Amino acid sequence: MSFGSALLLLTLCALPLQAQETPMSFFITSAGPGNGADLGGLAGADAHCQALAAAVDAGDRTWRAYLSAAPTEETRIVHARDRIGVGPWHNALGVRVAADLAELHGDNNLIKETSITEAGTVVNGRGDSPNRHDILTGSQADGTATDDGALTCGNWTSSDAGSAQLGHHDRTGGGADPTSWNSAHASRGCSQSDLRGTGGDGLFY
Repeated sequence: MSFGSALLLLTLCALPLQAQETPMSFFITSAGPGNGADLGGLAGADAHCQALAAAVDAGDRTWRAYLSAAPTEETRIVHARDRIGVGPWHNALGVRVAADLAELHGDNNLIKETSITEAGTVVNGRGDSPNRHDILTGSQADGTATDDGALTCGNWTSSDAGSAQLGHHDRTGGGADPTSWNSAHASRGCSQSDLRGTGGDGLFY
């Protein structure tokens, strides 16, 4: 996304604006930074999306992670949906996953086979080994931050204390809303081992 699509458009990783040179404007990161939910804050997450996009010749646009963040003394609350533009969003194979924000947070085309990485590969889901279907979002189903934004592992700077709200890219599993791509349940912690322990790997849109 000229979003910051990553689903972004979105982490999603997504672009805020519709791409012209290539249809890809949304992807799941093929790998996280490797330090649990410590992504280096929103700036670090965005840079990670940018680097992954650049590796597949899509780095000539601005990419942003689909992540929410809590307010601080210096910053206001951040909602993932406000970071990714207005759509439409297409995956690495050119398949449209959502036309606009309403569809993205409603009846979208996000399933395991379409929520793919920047390289066009399918991410392991429930039933695969290892399961990597838990995707970091810190968001509610409508793309806004959870309550006071607390479920963001210290605004994506902690690999220890805290918890993060997760989505299921394969739309199945456990939790309060197992079919939600962006708000299925919270993680047990913020470390890489905690994220892996519940079926994730520190990936984001």
